[in-house]
Amino acid sequence: MKYESKQLDAAFTALANKHRRAIVYRLSLQPSSISDLANELKLSLPAIHKHIGILEGAKLLKRRKSGRSNFLALNRDALTALRRWIEQYHAYWGSNKESLENYVKWIEKGEQKRSNSKN
Repeated sequence: MKYESKQLDAAFTALANKHRRAIVYRLSLQPSSISDLANELKLSLPAIHKHIGILEGAKLLKRRKSGRSNFLALNRDALTALRRWIEQYHAYWGSNKESLENYVKWIEKGEQKRSNSKN
């Protein structure tokens, strides 16, 4: 997944809201009907439908209708794509202190070389 991907932007925008993260967490445990999800999360039906629409737009949810009920589940493929995007930077991580210390040492080394070449 490229860093400029519209799907990536939509997914991170969707997950920026605490209610939508709660929906994703709840659906990570098991699929649910929309009404059960609204009751568990103490959200009105209009509010839950708004959040679900945004999550569906980001392709993070799948919906299946059975009779008069709508059931939701996570789209695990979309979550895998997000995880892969984040993990591509793992090779560069290390600890925050390590990264910052290495950068400062590199800068200082460059400054020493410049001052030695002036002398």
